[in-house]
Amino acid sequence: MSKIIRIGTRDSALALYQAKTVQNQLKELGHQTVLVPLKSTGDIVLDKPLHELGITGIFTRTLDIAMLNGDIDIAVHSFKDVPTQLPTGIVQAAVVKRGNVRDTLVFKNNEEFLGSRDAIIATGSLRRRAQWLNRFPTHTIVDLRGNVNTRLQKLEDSDWNGAIFAAAGIGRLDIRPEDAVNLDWMIPAPAQGTIMVVALEEDTETIEILAEINHKETEICTKIERDFLRKLEGGCTAPIGALAFIKDEELTFEGILLSKDGTKKIEVKRVKAVGEHHDIADWCANYILDRGGNRLMDELKESHVKTNIYSTKSLTEDQRFLFSDKVKAESSDFVKISLNRIHPRFLKNEIENVVITSQNAVEALLTNYSAVELQFKNIYCVGRRTKKMIEKRIGEVLHTEKNAKKLAEYLVDFIEGTEVTYFCSDVRLDDLPEILTKSGIKVNEVEAYQTKLDSIELPETVEGVMFYSPSTVQSYKKENEGTGIAFCIGETTAKEASKHFDDVRIAKVPTVESVIELVNEHYT
Repeated sequence: MSKIIRIGTRDSALALYQAKTVQNQLKELGHQTVLVPLKSTGDIVLDKPLHELGITGIFTRTLDIAMLNGDIDIAVHSFKDVPTQLPTGIVQAAVVKRGNVRDTLVFKNNEEFLGSRDAIIATGSLRRRAQWLNRFPTHTIVDLRGNVNTRLQKLEDSDWNGAIFAAAGIGRLDIRPEDAVNLDWMIPAPAQGTIMVVALEEDTETIEILAEINHKETEICTKIERDFLRKLEGGCTAPIGALAFIKDEELTFEGILLSKDGTKKIEVKRVKAVGEHHDIADWCANYILDRGGNRLMDELKESHVKTNIYSTKSLTEDQRFLFSDKVKAESSDFVKISLNRIHPRFLKNEIENVVITSQNAVEALLTNYSAVELQFKNIYCVGRRTKKMIEKRIGEVLHTEKNAKKLAEYLVDFIEGTEVTYFCSDVRLDDLPEILTKSGIKVNEVEAYQTKLDSIELPETVEGVMFYSPSTVQSYKKENEGTGIAFCIGETTAKEASKHFDDVRIAKVPTVESVIELVNEHYT
């Protein structure tokens, strides 16, 4: 292969280890590669929104977006973190030979507590929690999140008796304590211990290369486990375990479904000859469902924590899926938009300088006029998504900034002429017109749309609110006090929120998904 294969990976120690494993296998086959570690989410350069593409997994979405953007050629994942439905245009291309599949118990001191009535065990996994409580119902489970090294340090600094890890993770990083023990009685997560590689469906050349490192036995077993998971979960996060393995030409499958507190458990085990195993996942899932699994899944779907996060913008189902298990998020539109009729007198001649600070203004313009009728010489805007929308539907943007204040400061120094036409809302910040006016630049404001503040009083259980514009903050304040945490999409929104909240946090990039990441970080 002539090109260098760009391998996308998260930047944690374990993710990098897994990516290097794939890199070394490709190198042995004579292929050139380069690692591309990624940390934060970027905008996707496609016409469809994320939810329409099926981008969901909290641990995989950054790499999905990078691949669809063309920034990487392949992505390496812990297979158990990958959603059962891959995004449109992305396919599974290889799985590496499986490592240690088991869960491992790491002790704080020793294992004597296993015979005691009281003990504290740490895990962030619903599945591990439920299986442990089923075996040790009097023990206390505490939440444990973060990367492997962070979790080991938390165990060291705590008064817990032990913590549960994936054996493959601590083994690959060579940090497994000598006295750690595998929990052979605990059924692992589907595809646990497996490294999986995805590529673009259209990139047939790369897919053919990755087929050379695919481990067929691991592929067969993990497919069965994930088919079992897909059949059971129905979009609900549930304590589900699944393990398939091949020995002496026989395939053995073990599956389990539990209630979250471990008091209810339904298990299945089935053995089939290799070659006659193709219906085993479906058979075992139906076995579970027919023996109370349907009722248990309904209970799991109905059980929920009280709302602790509220979004001031309605969230899609796929966006809801991105939240961690500790978040119960509700949402509604605190700001409703009504597009105005824009009088032809504002557009009768070519306008030299146009300022647009939101996608709503773009929609208003295009609702009133065709792109051909919008004769703008220089267009200045706020935000990458607004820029993308303008350039796709109206014309080239001369310059863009992250917020209105920075755009005004730029215009003071670099504008052509001394006049701008500003398409805005009836509710807007004063920064841009004030800065330009003080510098002798005439601002012709055209009210392109109206903003209606339409908030509700939030429950007392809400610990944090997600904001996407200064208007959403202002709307929130009509019915609520500024308590808890303000999770903000950008600096301008954060500036408004800081008038009412003591704890204000800003997303890494201005997307709803990045604000969700910010929320999840708080609950890690």
